[in-house]
Amino acid sequence: MAGNSRRQGAVRKTGSKKGPTVGSGGQRRRALEGKGPTPKATERKGHKASRLAASAARRAASPSPSSPKRPSGPSGARRAGREGNELVAGRNSVVEALRASIPATALYVAERIESDDRVKEALKLSAELGIPLLEAPRSELDRLTDGAIHQGLALQVPPYDYADVPALVRRAHNKGEVPLLLALDGVTDPRNLGAVIRSAGAFGAHGVVVPERRAAGMTASAWKTAAGAAARIPVARATNLTRALVALKEQGVFVVGLDGNGTVDVGDLEVAGDPICLVVGSEGKGLSRLVKETCDLVVRIPIAASTESLNAGIAASIALYEVARRRSA
Repeated sequence: MAGNSRRQGAVRKTGSKKGPTVGSGGQRRRALEGKGPTPKATERKGHKASRLAASAARRAASPSPSSPKRPSGPSGARRAGREGNELVAGRNSVVEALRASIPATALYVAERIESDDRVKEALKLSAELGIPLLEAPRSELDRLTDGAIHQGLALQVPPYDYADVPALVRRAHNKGEVPLLLALDGVTDPRNLGAVIRSAGAFGAHGVVVPERRAAGMTASAWKTAAGAAARIPVARATNLTRALVALKEQGVFVVGLDGNGTVDVGDLEVAGDPICLVVGSEGKGLSRLVKETCDLVVRIPIAASTESLNAGIAASIALYEVARRRSA
């Protein structure tokens, strides 16, 4: 009967011994601990950003056969691979380089970049010039530009293909013209080199010679300063400038150095109508001793006593003008 039934209470197990309870071995505590900072998207295997970064690197290392190939120098020769490539970083710098028609192999654009007038112009110019567009994560751009302030844009400029010195003389002869060359001795500023190339193009010179060491080369800065003339005026690199000048003399070229202590004013240069190579030294130091001794003649540019020297770009422009004036007369 219900009245006689007893309520069943909790039953305590008496068979177990008292002692320490079996725990989790610290697993629960460790499960609650953090696992460190979340890796970047580009470092996570299988993530879309990681795949895009790897794809961009592969495409840059091996340009697509369908991508238009652009010459890296007036000779039209191309150099494969990424060794020696230069990256122009920053929106203003990239736009200026594209406006100057600098040969480039790729334009890197950051993913989800905030577009402005400079970005739009960079994309427009790169399309007109046939430069491949590569989208990459900002972390990849940081790596490619060595942490420079790229603002989401970077332009890859290939190594310049230098001409050989004798080819400059042949180039003039092939055009039926009297050779007019320029050689730079110890000029280390690429903007000065660009200015010299621009003047060479303006006054009908056939090429510029630069030493291989301790001298400015054809960088993006030189291309920009040349303002398009670098696409028409070849630049030759000489392992030893003195030997290169001797070789030019053997080809019948008169070597004329520019120096403040010259014996003749550049405006009175009688050999201006002959094959000639004008040698310009660096500002302040001027021509080195060996180069000066190799010259057939050393001329000066008359300047006011208060002015110590002219930079290479200005000195070359004045000398080229005087040669062009005498040739036209």
